Amino acid sequence: MKAIALEQYGSSDDLRLIDLPDPKVAPGEVLVRVKAAGVNPVDWKLAAGYLDPIMEVRFPLISGWDVAGVVERVGLDATEYAVRDEVFGYVRKDWAQNGAYAELVSAPVRTLARKPAALGWEQAAGLPLAGLTAYQSIKRVGLGQGETVLIHAAAGGVGSLGVQIAVALGARVIGTASERNHGFLRELGAEPVTYGDGLADRMRKLAPDGVDAALDFVGDGAVDVSQQLLKKRDRVASIADGEVAAKGGHYVWVRPDAADLAALADLADAGKLTVPVEHALPLAEATQAWRLGQQGHTRGKIVLTIACGDGRWDGAQHQ
Repeated sequence: MKAIALEQYGSSDDLRLIDLPDPKVAPGEVLVRVKAAGVNPVDWKLAAGYLDPIMEVRFPLISGWDVAGVVERVGLDATEYAVRDEVFGYVRKDWAQNGAYAELVSAPVRTLARKPAALGWEQAAGLPLAGLTAYQSIKRVGLGQGETVLIHAAAGGVGSLGVQIAVALGARVIGTASERNHGFLRELGAEPVTYGDGLADRMRKLAPDGVDAALDFVGDGAVDVSQQLLKKRDRVASIADGEVAAKGGHYVWVRPDAADLAALADLADAGKLTVPVEHALPLAEATQAWRLGQQGHTRGKIVLTIACGDGRWDGAQHQ
């Protein structure tokens, strides 16, 4: 199979399109012919070695944990799926090596769900990691109908999904973003507020009685500001502030969860959740996809498209 891989820790400049053996399919796994793969900041952080203290990485390393594709082969005792089933998932195993930037990926069934019919391949590939992060953060703070939630970085890949999930729950959503993204947030159902100095004062005008919950998807002091506004200081979750637990809140590191993925698919099929895709690039342009993501100004998701036509590699189209 064709795959984007690194031979050692490195940067976007070290990504190479190479031939590798097709992955083995263990019991409880299925082989997925990849249609599209999501690109996330953790991909280049893993490649740079930042996660080496906490995660085993093997080389050659194929990056990517977000996948959407078609089941091509079913492993032993993987009765949840059949050949030709359309699936999507956050395919994170116990070590990092055989990721989603490839024509084929072997995926434990616990990391997959059936692809939502309402989403195309690119949208489905952009949903798992970011959608699960938002969904699990919302569950962690116990957000309910009629409550007010402050979402930091609400126009980003995770934030834009968090806004929609919270709106679907019946919450009032206030989201921080630059002014150029205020219209986008209104379209998603949120009330926009400009981030940066003076945020607490601006928030008190929008929510004089405070907010019920807060989600920090950016760091940079967002937890501290949130706790000035929260009715209960413990109802804040962060994916970016390593000290949030010491401050009484919740640190969230997204987990693969088939039931949560299915819940996201249900929201999408009900018309309550869509995935804004800003850039969709062919697999061979993974370097450019990383560079776009590292600029930090993407609204929505970046994805790589992989399978062509009958699902086989088309070098003329992608190189």
